Amino acid sequence: MRVHLLRHGQVENPNNILYGRQPGWSLSLLGKEMAEGVASWSQSLDIGALHVSPLQRAQETATPIAKAHGIEITTDERLIEAANIFEGKPFGVGDGVLRHPKSWRYLYNPWRPSWGEPYVDQVNRMFQAIFAARDAAQRKGKAEAICVSHQLPIWIVRSAIEGRAMIHDPRRRECSLCSITTIHFDDAGMISGTSYQEPVKHLLPVKNKKK
Repeated sequence: MRVHLLRHGQVENPNNILYGRQPGWSLSLLGKEMAEGVASWSQSLDIGALHVSPLQRAQETATPIAKAHGIEITTDERLIEAANIFEGKPFGVGDGVLRHPKSWRYLYNPWRPSWGEPYVDQVNRMFQAIFAARDAAQRKGKAEAICVSHQLPIWIVRSAIEGRAMIHDPRRRECSLCSITTIHFDDAGMISGTSYQEPVKHLLPVKNKKK
């Protein structure tokens, strides 16, 4: 069994807003092209379940896959983006909300993190979602499932599996737009490892190609 964790495609976000869990953020034209590219990549897979974050950008990324496999999208709240107190604001070192001293009181604890959802909570809900997707695919006699989620939850659950520290530099996450982080299971149903690939690497903006 394999469960593929797919990060959504590029979002239309010219003002560099941290959109977080806000509704209404849709894919850009490039993001839609990425989604179509991943759907083409997925055609050779034995997909039995397509579980998706409720956020619009994830649902739009999943739509071409659902069409390619003739499968319904199952919305799973556990795949949602991590909660973040800076949601809805311009975000970036030196050019966004972080430049304001009143924001610094939220940054004192990178382990929790103090500005958002604790890492352990993200790991727990992602594991629940991964196993639910795997079991749904198995019930249909299929060997693979796809979960469409978001960069931080995907990276954090991968870090947990690989024994990596939760605290990290966000710029060094290996989880580019429309990338695939695959969770592999052995015959006993236990996680045996992970792998990573970028099916639409040729479409990535230059700044994302190393992420």
